[in-house]
Amino acid sequence: MLSTMRTLFLGASARAEEQVRDQFAIELIEQKLREAQNQLKTAKVALAHLIQRERGEARQIETITVRVKDMTGRAEEALAAGREDMAGQAAEAIADMENDLARRRETLAGLELRIAQLKTSIERANRRIMDLKQGAIAAKAVRREQDMQKKLGRHLGGSSAMDEAESLIADVMGRDDPFEQNQILAEIDRGLDHTSLDTRMADAGFGPKGRVSASDVLARLSPKPTT
Repeated sequence: MLSTMRTLFLGASARAEEQVRDQFAIELIEQKLREAQNQLKTAKVALAHLIQRERGEARQIETITVRVKDMTGRAEEALAAGREDMAGQAAEAIADMENDLARRRETLAGLELRIAQLKTSIERANRRIMDLKQGAIAAKAVRREQDMQKKLGRHLGGSSAMDEAESLIADVMGRDDPFEQNQILAEIDRGLDHTSLDTRMADAGFGPKGRVSASDVLARLSPKPTT
């Protein structure tokens, strides 16, 4: 029982989530687009920081390289002058600087690699965001069209004003003609009080006629034969 209820609850939650996602799809798209733009901005800041570090390391390498060259010349001059003590101190300084150069060059190579990778990621993300913006514009246009179709469907649906008008017209056209109905009622009444029977018998020649017919008028107007 509990397993069944849990399954039903999960199914209802999933359907509710789908309905919310569909109803607020445009808002969700815009929110995700803003999040992606913020992430891209953060990546750009990180790239700028790496480039600053790269340039700093490059300047340090250039400065140390110049010092190594200068100290090497001085050590050579000290050796030539027989000052091995000074030359030894210069050699120690040169060794320290060369070790520092090796570490800095390794650091610089790592920075250059990370910069290249991050630039590629940023360019890819920027292209995707441009595509997302175009997609968001298209989605908004589609949603507006869908909303218009829904409104039009409600206006032109089964319970629309046109259907109601058609129903009213059918009702009016289907009503009985009141004038014809009154004539029929009069005929029924005459049949019930036998007044129509007198007329029919008079027309057949039995008894006096209660009304003049067209045949009576023609007979009266026709010329009489002469004897």
